[in-house]
Amino acid sequence: MSGVVVVAENGRGRYQQAVTQGEHQLIADEPVDLGGEDAGMAPFDFLMAGLGACTSMTIRMYAERKEIPLTRVAVSLSMDKTEVDGVKRDRITRSITLEGTLTVEQRARLLEIANKCPVHRAISQPLIVESSLTD
Repeated sequence: MSGVVVVAENGRGRYQQAVTQGEHQLIADEPVDLGGEDAGMAPFDFLMAGLGACTSMTIRMYAERKEIPLTRVAVSLSMDKTEVDGVKRDRITRSITLEGTLTVEQRARLLEIANKCPVHRAISQPLIVESSLTD
């Protein structure tokens, strides 16, 4: 699993956050229309980035193991609201581009594999988030 991620206000903007995981550092912020300064990706953008990265990596790993001639994979994601049984729900639309000399069957199998990436599985089922206060 991943290491510990620490998120804390960085004091540089109304909503700006320093996001740190080991040696990696990122900035999170809200867009201007939500009161932020757009200094970094918004929280849902990080969620989509995690899903996109996991999708691409999972497809690449599978293609390498099965010696599928995949030369490049790219994932584009967007998020909106939709109504399901009268209830508004968040929806992520994921568009996957596969390049290489691939058969119809290989492309279909890689799409199946995309839907089995660990992040997709985690957010597609009820996710447990436990919160506590520290000193």
